[in-house]
Amino acid sequence: MASDEKVYKKLRVYNAVMGFFHLAQGSLMLWLSNDFKLPITTDYLTIDLATKSINPLKSTIYDLQVGPIIAIFLFISALAHFLLATVLYKWYVVNLAKKINYARWYEYALSSSVMIVVIAMLCGVYDLSTLILLFALNACMNLFGLSMELHNQTTTKTNWTTYIFGCFAGIIPWVVVYLYFSGAVASVGDVIPKFVYWILITIFVTFMCFAVNMYLQYRKVGKWKDYLYGEVVYVALSLIAKSALAWQIFSGTLRPQ
Repeated sequence: MASDEKVYKKLRVYNAVMGFFHLAQGSLMLWLSNDFKLPITTDYLTIDLATKSINPLKSTIYDLQVGPIIAIFLFISALAHFLLATVLYKWYVVNLAKKINYARWYEYALSSSVMIVVIAMLCGVYDLSTLILLFALNACMNLFGLSMELHNQTTTKTNWTTYIFGCFAGIIPWVVVYLYFSGAVASVGDVIPKFVYWILITIFVTFMCFAVNMYLQYRKVGKWKDYLYGEVVYVALSLIAKSALAWQIFSGTLRPQ
């Protein structure tokens, strides 16, 4: 128990430090980024009275400035870390002792879903309805992660059902992103900026690492026999994924001209 108390205190400091890292990067995104924008569109059916036919009508409803959106998912993480290091610390420790972290999954459901929307838009997904669905699917993936931890509070043997459902929900947005990206490559080829390729590779790999981390936790492989080790890895992966996406987008599109 004394050993766990030391780990909890280190996690408190760890969360506070990670909060400052996210806050600093989010602030830099707001300060340094240009006004690069991407369109959000809708498609509705309309009647052409001249030809008496029904045709799709595409319209741009909003031009989304990317810099503040990057800052948002960094600020969401910063807020979560600061809360866990301060007013929610006791609640955090109680739940970690039960091998569950509610805050992690709620935060990821918001922040990583904003991330997947930005990635999708960089690959040409501009339709509002599609973006909402991608956000929701990615959020569901993370809520399945919470369900995995909740479900296995009451089992003697690990039940992987919600883990499998979460993996299914999580991979679909990447399938959609790949379809749009591969279509763009086939259409315009080398015109696509190289940083977009790197974003897809690095963020896809880091997203998959979250699933691997949970798998290792519940298989109790090596250091992952200790749930708290998996918690440390989750926090590190979160910083890596968000920092990588933020600065790759900044270097590709958001640097002042």
